[in-house]
Amino acid sequence: MSAILIPRALAASRRADWGIALAVIGVGLAILGLLFRTEVAAAVRTWENSTAYNHCWLVLPIAAWLAWVRRDRLASLRPEPSAWLALLALPAALAWIVAERLGIMEGRQFAVLGLVWALMLGVLGYRFGRAMAVPLGYLVFLVPFGEFAVPALQSVTAWMIEFGLGLLGIPHYVDSLIIETPSGTFLVAEACAGLRFLVAAIAFGALYAVTMFRSPGRRIAVMALALIVPILANGLRALGIVVLAQYLGSAEAAAADHVIYGWGFFSVVILLLVMAGLPFREDGDPPAAVPGTASPARAAPLGLAATMVLVVALASAGPALATALDRAGAGGPTSLAAPLAAVEGCETAAGGTLRCADVTVTATLLVFPPRTTWAAVAAERRRLLPGGDDAVTFRIPVTGANWDVRQPREGSGAAAAAAWRDGRPAGDGLRSRAAQAWNALRGGAPPPVVAGFALRPDRVADAAAQTRHMLLLRAVVETQGAALAARAATISSGSAACGQVSPADPAQAGKPASGCNG
Repeated sequence: MSAILIPRALAASRRADWGIALAVIGVGLAILGLLFRTEVAAAVRTWENSTAYNHCWLVLPIAAWLAWVRRDRLASLRPEPSAWLALLALPAALAWIVAERLGIMEGRQFAVLGLVWALMLGVLGYRFGRAMAVPLGYLVFLVPFGEFAVPALQSVTAWMIEFGLGLLGIPHYVDSLIIETPSGTFLVAEACAGLRFLVAAIAFGALYAVTMFRSPGRRIAVMALALIVPILANGLRALGIVVLAQYLGSAEAAAADHVIYGWGFFSVVILLLVMAGLPFREDGDPPAAVPGTASPARAAPLGLAATMVLVVALASAGPALATALDRAGAGGPTSLAAPLAAVEGCETAAGGTLRCADVTVTATLLVFPPRTTWAAVAAERRRLLPGGDDAVTFRIPVTGANWDVRQPREGSGAAAAAAWRDGRPAGDGLRSRAAQAWNALRGGAPPPVVAGFALRPDRVADAAAQTRHMLLLRAVVETQGAALAARAATISSGSAACGQVSPADPAQAGKPASGCNG
């Protein structure tokens, strides 16, 4: 009887230990969620609003299933809190503050995931990490990453279309992302880049690799195919649309609902990948054993709680430092007057705006506090540009700046925007973010500046009116963009007075903008 009772008592003891440890983990996750609610909310909004990341809603259930099928690995283990493993929260917190100063939300979200891993390993121990490495690693797909690759994917897609048209002998002309054929004009927009197919394929490929294969080589091969095949397939899909237009005689007819049809094409590609991998499956092989077993000694609840508190304390250092830095450079952008000169077919109106038949054109000049981060600058520039993934986007090079222009495919309006830092045009890349982060830390730097043109029609425009509006905005940018760029460059270099704020801001009227030389 005693031989039976001892294993039962040991099992009950282990269950009690895991219950206490999971409760401590739950409290730690709740605190981390509160500390980093901005990152969590941003991820959820992206899952909900972007079709490229709708699959992220499935990541937590999949990770839970992967943990459940590996639950036998925990049968002989106990929680083993480790202060040394809890210190992994320190590099994650440092990575968070760097990403926050650089304005890279994906970096901040990856750092928060690193803090979650540090909490799990610190409270539950490295043996738990070895046993649950796959479900913990799969959580990486909770972060909606990959937007940075859109321009490169657009270029690859445009190149594949151009190459295919050349092979097929179809007359064409390519100007960057714009492709002209006898059937019409095609734009390789952001929605055509194939990001939504790519990230979904990588997430599926990772699940397929860890479920159906055991050897690292085969898993790597599956992930490589999940990366390469969707890119090639998206290029072939885009080429097929252009070729189909030759037979239909209409670019609009061929491109209608091409994104929806693309998902059907993508599903077929994934099915072919699955079928190609089935002959090499290893899911029938026994899983690799986790070496070593946990000590039979019970972990004290106080030790579990202390480890969790250590992780949370290290994690909170990042937001505390960011708050202190933000207070040192507090303040939003100041709006300066940017009157426009009259152009053919338009007349000036109150406040220096242009009135052109059924539209109004305005210019904006925003001067930011010198200690602001580039994330605030980039966010303001994005706010000035309307439309989503399907908007028509291109660039107008003018002396002193490259103006990003955007016009929604549906609705009305159009806008152009550009930014300057240290007297030079600046984009949203890592170089601009790092340079402004350094400026914000050292102080005494000139202020970054964002300038924009906005065209607002009186009513919703049809296709012909949208074309006319875009031509008008282009004319205004080309004739007056250089002067506005010169003024923005002067302000952002800190070498001259930057004028008075717009009368639209009465509280600031008559005062020089923050960071400007008076």
